[in-house]
Amino acid sequence: MYWNEDKKTEEFEIPDDVVDVFFAVKCKCLPLEHMHELSTSLYSVLPWLKDEALAGILPVAGAESGNGWERSNDPNELIYLSRRQKMMLRLPKQWLTDAEKLVGTTINVAGYDLEIGKSTVKKLSDLPTAFCRSVMVDEKMDENDFLQWAFNELKQLDIPVRKMMAGKERVISLADDNERITRSLMVAELKQAESVRLQQHGMGDGRHLGCGIFMPQKDIKAVNSDD
Repeated sequence: MYWNEDKKTEEFEIPDDVVDVFFAVKCKCLPLEHMHELSTSLYSVLPWLKDEALAGILPVAGAESGNGWERSNDPNELIYLSRRQKMMLRLPKQWLTDAEKLVGTTINVAGYDLEIGKSTVKKLSDLPTAFCRSVMVDEKMDENDFLQWAFNELKQLDIPVRKMMAGKERVISLADDNERITRSLMVAELKQAESVRLQQHGMGDGRHLGCGIFMPQKDIKAVNSDD
């Protein structure tokens, strides 16, 4: 008798058509709400960025809490940056070469000089949990309505919901004194391809304002620490 139960499964290969680019930066401090000024300054160097739907920009001072610091309600509060601080852009692969134009430049962000250094490119992750700190919505809604809205958004990406958790609601400041409502969201038990797809496409508006961008998480601690 010959009996072989070794069932080989095809390994998932993470695509590189959308990647994360981390730039070393040097800047003493930035206002807590600096995303409009940051994106506008980046457009001046990379004009195509403004119209690239799959591009995302994360806040440079992105921490919400930690080491005794809690998020302020004052959008003008200054956040002092560490020497290891990075600026992250999520970009389609086709723009990587052009994005290198940022290296060695100094841009002005809300009155502060931000020096941009060398870059590192990383593929997206296939971890089963993804977390977004700020999902932008059009109107105020309670947690249940927000989860139903998120369910519908995921359905459009062909991502079935197995586990999902909403976090704290916030108001972010935009240009011309406009404000938008955001909520954090954790999506868990994603299959590998689903996790990558969610990171590629995001959810809701405001990707150039740091919204709708999902980052991989090893567990749900990010949601718990968000409150």
